[in-house]
Amino acid sequence: MSAKLERLSQTLRDVFGEQITSLVLDRGEVTIEVPAAVYLRVARQLRDHADLHFEQLIDISGLDYSTYGNTPWEGLRFASAAHLSSIKHNWRLRLKVFAEDDEFPVVDSLVDVWPSANWYERESFDLYGIMYSGHPDLRRILTDYGFVGHPFRKDFPVSGYVEMRYDPEQGRVVYQPVTIEPRENTPRIVREENYGDVGHG
Repeated sequence: MSAKLERLSQTLRDVFGEQITSLVLDRGEVTIEVPAAVYLRVARQLRDHADLHFEQLIDISGLDYSTYGNTPWEGLRFASAAHLSSIKHNWRLRLKVFAEDDEFPVVDSLVDVWPSANWYERESFDLYGIMYSGHPDLRRILTDYGFVGHPFRKDFPVSGYVEMRYDPEQGRVVYQPVTIEPRENTPRIVREENYGDVGHG
């Protein structure tokens, strides 16, 4: 571990103490996890504390842990991860929080702390269904307004629930249940007698 990342990790421990439920240093990146109850307060301190000074939010991403590592996940399902940068100290941090209710995931919005969180939180809401409490305009940003479900959730079907097409008789776009039949693609079999023979594939 570099001395700089060790200093950041120690500063985070000193400033937040037991508010941090997890601090992980992996592949040169520091990730802290905090409970939803203190998420907004921790975010403000990360921005305002002179020894941290994370003045820039780079991204917010939603996470669905329902089949993490291809095995059943035992903890909370939905998380939001804010990726922060301190230009002053030249270091980065990932701030992660889990929504406390899997059926209706809600975490605080960071728009009041970093205004750039606005569209990132809208994207996370659209794709994962994570609600950001206090967001000024939380609506879909990538899918259609009438879209059903949240397509990045791991239980969302690959073909979706509805399809959209133009109906020339009605003169407009219509929605209908998906008509795509599930099919299994079987790869072409390579037979040994023709293997490597350019003329036979």
